[in-house]
Amino acid sequence: MNSTNSGLKEKKTGQAGAIRPSGTRPEKKDPRAAGQPPRGVRFSLDQSDGAPIYRQIIQQIEYAILSGRMQPGDRLPTIRSLAVELKTNPNTIAKAYGELEIRGILATQVGSGTYIADKKPVVEDAMYGDAIYGADSLNRKIRELVGRFIRDMGDLGVEKRELTRLITEYREQEVSKDDL
Repeated sequence: MNSTNSGLKEKKTGQAGAIRPSGTRPEKKDPRAAGQPPRGVRFSLDQSDGAPIYRQIIQQIEYAILSGRMQPGDRLPTIRSLAVELKTNPNTIAKAYGELEIRGILATQVGSGTYIADKKPVVEDAMYGDAIYGADSLNRKIRELVGRFIRDMGDLGVEKRELTRLITEYREQEVSKDDL
């Protein structure tokens, strides 16, 4: 017990030399402050995609911003932690972050981290090469991806009823993975 603490009991917190008053709870860590992506944002790579890894990362960040899952001020994972998570070279992550920073979508604060800036990404219309902004950009991209997916499934001989069943089954598997 510390005699200068007006008789309050103190507990060691597990951190070197850190002491907190008895009966108080340790502070909860904000996942954004720890460099973890905001809830609902998971980075993943598709080796069969054919797109370079840094482009896949850029696209995932852009889509997360357009869909509202990432907001201005959200902190991105560190280059090193994301590279470890995705099992890829840190230079690949740095390239993706660097390109987004040049475009004004990310802002890096030395010693603090990389954050989502106020500028929204611009998505190109694959069919016409036009730049599309905001919600129209997201909606058009969703329609494009869904259309491509349905056409590809049709080319594989999957009927609509079977496609609905496959999507439902896939979604249930993903939800059960989240419960682990």
